Amino acid sequence: MAVDVTIIGAGLGGLMLARVLHVHGIPATVYEAESSPAARSQGGMLDIHDYNGQLALKTAGLMDEFGALVLEGRQAMRLLAPDGTVLFDKADDGTGGRPEVQRGELRQMLLDSLPPGTVRWGHKARLVRSLGEGRYEVEFADGGTVVTSLLIGADGAWSRVRPLLSAATPEYTGKSVVETYLFHADTRHPASARAVGGGSMIVHTPDRDLFAHREKDDTLHAYAGLTEPEEWFAAIDFTDAAAATTRIAREFDGWAPELTALITDSDTAPVLRRLYALPAEHRWDRVPGVTLIGDAAHLSAPNGEGANLAMLDGAELGEALAAHPDDPEAALHAYEQAMFPRSAEAATMEGGGADDPVPHDLIAAYSQHEESRQDTRRS
Repeated sequence: MAVDVTIIGAGLGGLMLARVLHVHGIPATVYEAESSPAARSQGGMLDIHDYNGQLALKTAGLMDEFGALVLEGRQAMRLLAPDGTVLFDKADDGTGGRPEVQRGELRQMLLDSLPPGTVRWGHKARLVRSLGEGRYEVEFADGGTVVTSLLIGADGAWSRVRPLLSAATPEYTGKSVVETYLFHADTRHPASARAVGGGSMIVHTPDRDLFAHREKDDTLHAYAGLTEPEEWFAAIDFTDAAAATTRIAREFDGWAPELTALITDSDTAPVLRRLYALPAEHRWDRVPGVTLIGDAAHLSAPNGEGANLAMLDGAELGEALAAHPDDPEAALHAYEQAMFPRSAEAATMEGGGADDPVPHDLIAAYSQHEESRQDTRRS
């Protein structure tokens, strides 16, 4: 390929793209705002699906390394009612096709697969401008710049690259989640640990949800989902951890104590995460020398597909560029024509409270249970 590939963002999608390009001998440089790989927590668990995320890992030649990261037993799934009644309980028999790994370990695996110096840390893109004739200048927060004729925006929800292609901006979905952690759960929080079980647990109601999963080292990672306008959350002072915890827990009054303890007994301060999305059919006309992958292209309400789609985007774009080494425009066109319908379909999936699945059959089971209770009361 006649030109280097410039990637903005060292998330899973950007790193996957760089890895697949490296496999094909194509140089790429990734510019990342964070100062180092350990600059911040990389989030919790990810289930990597056999129909998208794992396909990307196979393309990247990293399935063995991925297999070493998988946490056995974490595909177990439970659905509970707010009173703690177990409505659905599926053990992990190893055939689920969605093995769970820690996001941070997956990202580090991708970093380790790249040549030293591929990622330029501490480069926060401040402004991206077109110079005409398919050339672009990226200006960083420290005043430095880079000029490129092949620019990939892998820079997430608030992408600085996206405005080159689209006027769309993320909009609030009407729901936010509050994130908590319980450490050494089996010994310090045994009732909650039993409720969550060995994998993931969901409690779903029309406007309140609890989602939790068991991570490494006996840790429970939980999300309390609340359907409320942004102003409702703005009235809560999350800098006062105790007050914020009390206020959020009040919304779950009457729920089983082992469930509300996922909020009230958190070993960390509650963290508010507002959920935003781009239009489900977000797409753009072909613009020479630039495209988007991952959340920069198709941010949606969390439903377990985001990380998987980002990796598949990166892998497919890398393969397309390798297949058209002398015609990057053909590669970008081929990638976008496959990505647009795929991301639109994924965006219509019902979202949950974290980047993990809320299986439709479990929600259906809960709904049927509620309908049965209502029928009993009416009869």
